[in-house]
Amino acid sequence: MKHLKFFIFLCILTFTVSCGQQKRYIQYKVQQGETMSKIAQKLEMSTSSLIRLNPDVTGEPLANTFLVVPEKNLNNLKNKVNENSEVISDSIFATTDLTEEEKRLEALKEKFVVYEVKKGDTFFNLKQRFGLTRGELLLLNPELKEGLKLGMILKIKEIPTNVVLTDADFYTDYINYNKDLKVALLLPFRTYKYESDTLLLKEIFANNSRLVNIATDFYLGAEIAIDSLRNQGVAIEFTAYDTGDRKSNQINNIISENNLNDNDVIIGPLYSEEVTTVASNVSIPVVYPVYSNDQSNFTASNIVKTSPEKKVFREELERYIIENFNKTDSLIARDSIVKPMDFFKKGNIIIVGNDDVASVQTSKIIQSNLNFGTAAVVNIIQPEEGYIAKTRFLELLKPNEENWVIIATDDTIIVSDAINSLISLPEETTVKVFTFDKGSVYDKIDNRKLAKIGFTYVSDDFIDENAANSRIFNNQYQKKNNTLPSFYATKGFDITYDVLIRLASGNDLKSTLDAGISRRIETKFDYRNSSYISENKGLFIVQYNKDLTLTRLK
Repeated sequence: MKHLKFFIFLCILTFTVSCGQQKRYIQYKVQQGETMSKIAQKLEMSTSSLIRLNPDVTGEPLANTFLVVPEKNLNNLKNKVNENSEVISDSIFATTDLTEEEKRLEALKEKFVVYEVKKGDTFFNLKQRFGLTRGELLLLNPELKEGLKLGMILKIKEIPTNVVLTDADFYTDYINYNKDLKVALLLPFRTYKYESDTLLLKEIFANNSRLVNIATDFYLGAEIAIDSLRNQGVAIEFTAYDTGDRKSNQINNIISENNLNDNDVIIGPLYSEEVTTVASNVSIPVVYPVYSNDQSNFTASNIVKTSPEKKVFREELERYIIENFNKTDSLIARDSIVKPMDFFKKGNIIIVGNDDVASVQTSKIIQSNLNFGTAAVVNIIQPEEGYIAKTRFLELLKPNEENWVIIATDDTIIVSDAINSLISLPEETTVKVFTFDKGSVYDKIDNRKLAKIGFTYVSDDFIDENAANSRIFNNQYQKKNNTLPSFYATKGFDITYDVLIRLASGNDLKSTLDAGISRRIETKFDYRNSSYISENKGLFIVQYNKDLTLTRLK
């Protein structure tokens, strides 16, 4: 009876997963000089249909990369010309068409921050907005010699690439069509709360909003990922288990009543102690889909941690700052005669910390690492009598030099004091502000203030709402669930798709995690160089722009 109620509950929430297989798809290797339209013509299909099968391909495909195509079309082509092809599968099955103009824009946005000219725009207000003169805009956009035109797409600045990643750094999605997958999803649906036959769906949602926001949304995102892979020809058997309340005996019941080792992978549970229990009772990979302070205590080698440890955020910011302090001036040195130490930027780095033990220790670690990696003067500021006066910043900040401030605390008062002081400096004194821990404290700060100081932070998620793969996922999710995906729904898609597409290769999960980086809708997965336990270290460096948009710097 319990299992029947759980099944009915999932059906009510549209949680059923289709078992039917779609027509087969195969992979086509792109030849030198081929475009999407040329390939579509060769395969006797429309360009829009080919784009729908390959939504991650922005612009024209590169030679020796791979596209998903219908097996029937490719076989027809082989009958006409004797051509060999290899098979690699990437991205999600889509229903959204991209025009040629949209594809060109997507390719441009990979390299530049862009802006669409609006009614009333002039070179004067563009300078005020972006800090670029007419001449600087002309260098980036030669077509401006004919003046500004409504709807024109302008290149504002090149997106810096601080780390050069080669093709070898990225994992290439590959499907072995002889490999069937079985996956178990363990989430706290808590269906016992819905045993009343008269309980309405809206009552379930109203009385359990936290549950809906995490467990059910994650499930719905995972369901889109599974549908997508099935549409690409992957046979998947998918079972969801209700883990019930935290610290209940339900997780042990699931383990004793089911052969979980019969699966290729387990995604979940959400609670760290339950993950430890499951991992100790199975030999297959157990994917932990959220972050917990306790995850650093995991010891089982079959656990996969999808969320980076907090210290990894700090280390990523340190690397970024060291790379950028050293990188720019090494280019200047090519055209001028300077001493070796002049290769480094002259400037100041100020670390804003709290006076508690943990914050003091963190600030000193950052100071030590940046003193070693840069030639900047690195100082630490801590509150006096509970706050940091503006005069203390002015004593350290230098006019006409590089001033970078790292906020190494999440104390509301200290963060607010620092930002309010730094947005109103003398004109000749500029500053850029960083943090590796962008917590809820920043949600209370006006984004215009953050934009004014070029606020830059480390994040484990970044989503470009205008990117093709994001639009396609949003459309698929909305079509199926009549709403846009939440954070947890998108995370459910990213984690499930990434794990299953790697397993679909026919190789063991550990080896594919070691093989390279992957990027999905909003998450980067980088498990390389993990030792005993597979740990994701994939992070983004994100910056606020003056127009309140966000740019991914790394």
